[in-house]
Amino acid sequence: MPKISEEHRAEKRQQIIAATLRCVERDGFHKTTMAAVVKESGLSAGSVYTYFRGKSDIIRVIAESGLTTIAEAITSFTPDPSSGEDTPPPERAIEAATQHLLDLSAELGVDLPRIALQTWAEAARDPEVRELMAPEARRIRAAWRTYAEGAIEAGRFPRDADPERIAMVLTGLLPGFILQRLMLGDVTPKVYAAGLTDLLGYSQRATQ
Repeated sequence: MPKISEEHRAEKRQQIIAATLRCVERDGFHKTTMAAVVKESGLSAGSVYTYFRGKSDIIRVIAESGLTTIAEAITSFTPDPSSGEDTPPPERAIEAATQHLLDLSAELGVDLPRIALQTWAEAARDPEVRELMAPEARRIRAAWRTYAEGAIEAGRFPRDADPERIAMVLTGLLPGFILQRLMLGDVTPKVYAAGLTDLLGYSQRATQ
């Protein structure tokens, strides 16, 4: 039998990932089964099961499709110390993170905020889903901690600020953006970032 190239494997895997995301967006988490993914992908069951063994793999794919790339995007906000570049202020980092989420949604052709909300709801209900989602959530918070350490070094935050506490708050801002975008529809990355600028500016004036 001819060998399958890595490029072919990557294409098939992406085809299945895209089908999984469309199923969750359209039908919700509970109704997204392996059978539904097989049908949506247009591939044979054997092909799909070559890449994903079951529902747990589907959950992991959903987590990795959006969250992992967000963690990588956050990490990119913190330049290498040897580069001489400053870490951007938090409002610019939040704007870039939220815009990245929307850009990724457009690239994948699905509503990632809607998918994220459904996945979080399932994680709150099902310990197995929570366990699968937790590593990606930790990656995001670790990325924000790396950003916070660079921002403290650049003078964006006080020298005695705790980067872990800052990371906790910044991690929570992305779900807040997602929830408001879905429920209210009037929040954009620029508006969200401007609100953070106003909030931080008020806080700094109040402590002077």
